[in-house]
Amino acid sequence: MALSRLAREFAAEIKHHDWSDAPFRFDRAGHDRATDTNRGNQVLTPDETRGVQTNVMWVVAQVLRHADPNLDVYEFAEACGIPTHTNSGARNRGIEYGLRWASHADGTVTRPGTHEPPFE
Repeated sequence: MALSRLAREFAAEIKHHDWSDAPFRFDRAGHDRATDTNRGNQVLTPDETRGVQTNVMWVVAQVLRHADPNLDVYEFAEACGIPTHTNSGARNRGIEYGLRWASHADGTVTRPGTHEPPFE
């Protein structure tokens, strides 16, 4: 299934941004330490950087999935630059479990900003 235009654009921004110093500075979208003349000395390890990027992906995916129940969270994660398979090649189920599901059986997630079901 193809991602919506909005999902593709969010994914492009998440993938494009350099998350390695995200906790240490406020920055513009699309920050890249390689070309930044005002970069600091504090940076995250690659694993810590992946953690920040993955959490950002989950926050955005929560809202996108609520708006569009057809969002494929694995496709979105891949578009964000997040690996979706384990070292053995199996699908990483942690990707989908990063969302707050109202009912995993029917694919609904909680309303953004709550732990409440998606219906009013």
